[in-house]
Amino acid sequence: MLWWLFGSSVGAPVRGKVVHAIRDEPRNAQQLAELLDLDYTSIRHHLRVLLKNQVVVTSGPRYGQVYFLSPATESHWDDLERILEKFRKKNEG
Repeated sequence: MLWWLFGSSVGAPVRGKVVHAIRDEPRNAQQLAELLDLDYTSIRHHLRVLLKNQVVVTSGPRYGQVYFLSPATESHWDDLERILEKFRKKNEG
C-alpha cells in the first residue's frame, strides 16, 4: 500500500509533501494548502486518500480538523522515506 500511495501514483509527490509537513507539525487542510502553496481542494483530496488508507488520523471537529501521522505510519517512517527517495530518483533520471 505504501508503494502505491507514495511511489507509483500520480499524486505521490503531493502526498509525500503532505506527510512531511504533518510530521513536522500537525496541521489542518487550510494550513497545509498555504504551507505547500497548493489548492485547498487538492489538499483535501490527498488527505481523504491518506485517511482512507490509515496513513493519517484526525483530531477535533470536522471543520478545521487537525491531521497527524497514524501510529502505523510513524512506526514505518523509515520504509516510507525509502519509497519517497526511490520515487524522487526515478523521476529525476
